[in-house]
Amino acid sequence: MRRHISTGSPFEEKIGYSRAVVCDGWVFVAGTTGYDYATMTMPDGVADQCANALKTIENALQQAGAALDDVVRVRYILPEAADWPGCWPVVSAAFARARPAATMIVAALQDPEMKIEIEVTARQPQGAAPTA
Repeated sequence: MRRHISTGSPFEEKIGYSRAVVCDGWVFVAGTTGYDYATMTMPDGVADQCANALKTIENALQQAGAALDDVVRVRYILPEAADWPGCWPVVSAAFARARPAATMIVAALQDPEMKIEIEVTARQPQGAAPTA
C-alpha cells in the first residue's frame, strides 16, 4: 500500500511531488529546503535553513508513523561546500541516535536563496501505525 504525505507547500502542487511517500514500511522523504512553510520565508543562515528542513522532515515522518530516530539514509545537498561545517551541530543533534548512512553532495539548488536541501529514507518501527 502506498500513501502520500504533503506539507501543503506550494512547490508540491506546482512541481507535482509529495513531501513523503510511505510504502511497505519505508518512508521516503523528498528533498526538503529550509522554508518556514507557515510564513513562506527562508532564513538567511545555512544552520537555520538546516534546522527548518529537519523540522519539516520530522513532521512528515511523524505523519508516517516514524521519527528522526528511524532514518537509515540521509543526503545533504549544498551549493557551497564551505557551508557544510556550519550544519554539523544541527545534523549531529538530529541524528545522534539514528546515525544514518549519509552523503553530502555539492550541487546547485532550485533558488539561489536555498543553502541546503535534505532528503531522507526511514523505516517505520515494527508495529507502527501511521497517523492521519
